[in-house]
Amino acid sequence: MVVQHNMQAANANRMLNVTTSAQSKSTEKLSSGYRINRAADDAAGLTISEKMRKQIKGLDRASTNAEDGVSAVQTAEGALTEVHSMLQRMNELATQSANGTNSNTDRKAIQDEIDQLTTEIDRVSETTKFNETYLLKGDGSEKAHNVNAHDAGLDGVTLDDKGNGTVAVTLKSLKGGDKISIAGKNYTIGSTAQDVIDAVGAAPTKGAKVKVGDTEYVYDDGTTTDKNSATIDAGWYVSGTNFKNSAKVDLTAKTINDLATAGSKVTVGSKTFAIINDANTADGIDDKDSTVITAGKAYQLQTAEIVKASSIGADTAATNATNANDAYNTATTTFTLNKGTVSYKDALSFNLHVGADADMTNKIAVNIDSMNSAGLGIKGIKADTEQDATYAIDAIADAISTVSSQRSALGAVQNRLEHTINNLDNVVENTTSAESRIRDTDMAEEMVNYSKNNILAQAGQSMLAQANQSNQGVLSLLQ
Repeated sequence: MVVQHNMQAANANRMLNVTTSAQSKSTEKLSSGYRINRAADDAAGLTISEKMRKQIKGLDRASTNAEDGVSAVQTAEGALTEVHSMLQRMNELATQSANGTNSNTDRKAIQDEIDQLTTEIDRVSETTKFNETYLLKGDGSEKAHNVNAHDAGLDGVTLDDKGNGTVAVTLKSLKGGDKISIAGKNYTIGSTAQDVIDAVGAAPTKGAKVKVGDTEYVYDDGTTTDKNSATIDAGWYVSGTNFKNSAKVDLTAKTINDLATAGSKVTVGSKTFAIINDANTADGIDDKDSTVITAGKAYQLQTAEIVKASSIGADTAATNATNANDAYNTATTTFTLNKGTVSYKDALSFNLHVGADADMTNKIAVNIDSMNSAGLGIKGIKADTEQDATYAIDAIADAISTVSSQRSALGAVQNRLEHTINNLDNVVENTTSAESRIRDTDMAEEMVNYSKNNILAQAGQSMLAQANQSNQGVLSLLQ
């Protein structure tokens, strides 16, 4: 028996300390709800858990970012709803003004309303903002931008945008007798002798007929002989001429140029050619009927109207780059148009960060064009004359299309963001679940451990007391 070293008590004390330490950890886990309260609890688990926490926090913020993006997009799209409404009203007004039944007073009232609507479009563009960011007035300094070219409503005109500020314009080819409407006025293309020549052919067949006024002419190819058996000249002769009763010297062949004189009407088959009479002023317009013009004059008028229609909404008007058809006596169906320009800011562009990482694929770009009257191509638009109103219809249609395109783009971004939010929330939920399995305390399991340790602690205390009593037997030896 020994007194100095009570190994039973030492052993009981050691085990009690172990139990007390385990009990303390169980108490900490149960009170905090976390299985890992310090790195020593699970070093690897802590690293994994903190990495997941970083992802969860980032994705939570990314989801909020996307929701903020939806709010910004909805703000811009809501403002454009009103812009659309105003443009539709302007289209209605321009269509009304283009009608010939309106008086000057009516058109002035229409123009006043259009001016007010244009001003309001500019105000909406200038003041619509989200979190101090102006959404509809573009970004940066003002720059010159091209204005859309228009065909002035002319039949058969094609516009080929070259993408460098120029447009290749092709006019419909016109011939004598064709009808055409230019700037709301109807014209007939006056014919020339060449038109008649083209109709009968450069080498007419014998017996071919043309009618000049009420007189009919028949073509002879120069194979007929006169009363002296001499071959007559090839050309046009009055129908019914008896060559056998005449000598060649008495017969004069006519050419089409002889027959198709200014002011005459020449009929070939079922088509009548009114030969233009432009002798006095030489301006491509018939001296007696201003609705009869040459093809060259028609091309000149069309070119001028296309330039005018393409200058709507521009600070710097469109121009005829090649100077084709500047004169009435030129006749080309093609010319190059320099687009008009107007100054406004480039598109506003910002990125929504919708991920927890720095990867650039986590950026969703939002681009919003300048939606003021300049950006829409309707700056200073006029509808106070019939023709201006007619051309304004095309410009307003382009503006409506521009706003529709922008709203469509914003709607597409919003739909994408809603899917992004759903995906982010799903990832957050599942990642949180995984992190919980690593970090959180299983309360039921830990209560089992706590209860066990509590019982062991009580048992350890009891055994330590018993071990301390075991040395009392030494006293019996000392008595």
